[in-house]
Amino acid sequence: MSESIRTSEQTTCATRQRLLEAAGEVFAEQGFRAATIRDICRQAGANIAAVNYHFGDKMKMYAEVLKYAYEKARAKYPSELGPQATPEQRLQAFVQALVYRILDETRLAWHGKLMFREMMEPTEALQTLVEEAIRPEFERLRTVVAELLGPGADIESVLQSVWSVTGQCLFYYHARHIIAVLRPKGAYSQQDMQRIADHVVKFSLSAIRCIEKPKAS
Repeated sequence: MSESIRTSEQTTCATRQRLLEAAGEVFAEQGFRAATIRDICRQAGANIAAVNYHFGDKMKMYAEVLKYAYEKARAKYPSELGPQATPEQRLQAFVQALVYRILDETRLAWHGKLMFREMMEPTEALQTLVEEAIRPEFERLRTVVAELLGPGADIESVLQSVWSVTGQCLFYYHARHIIAVLRPKGAYSQQDMQRIADHVVKFSLSAIRCIEKPKAS
């Protein structure tokens, strides 16, 4: 491969990467419907034709940005443990990853914000997001909760426990402005996020152990 071709390919990849990052920030801030290709290209330092070349149209670009955001968040805060881990350890890993992903306020904070905006203002990309990103995480947590509840636990008890675990985590994001008024501390620190995760796990395990188990026949 000639040096000129290699340089051209690197430039093309760099442009696509800039578009993904810029689009993520713009979509997270404005939402899919309000965001414009012109704003995204201006922020990325790219021309509008580059969007058509790399993604096809605005919706396809948005779907790629959602996928990119999820993959980056999962890579930074993985939730999987090996098969030797106990259900309690796997619950800790799941909750800790989720809390860090949604409360991270570093340069990559738009990842979580974008995912939440899609949940609150769904587009046609939601179905793909659920199937490719959310469902695998849901199934992982459902399996852990079912193991903690024990054999014979009915599906509704498992699901309600799953919603309760995730609901505790999501509260800290959705109510962050209220929390900031009630307990002014500024942005969540690393220590804050770890404390939140530990509390959610401890609280959830205590609650799960109190759920009435089916009596053996």
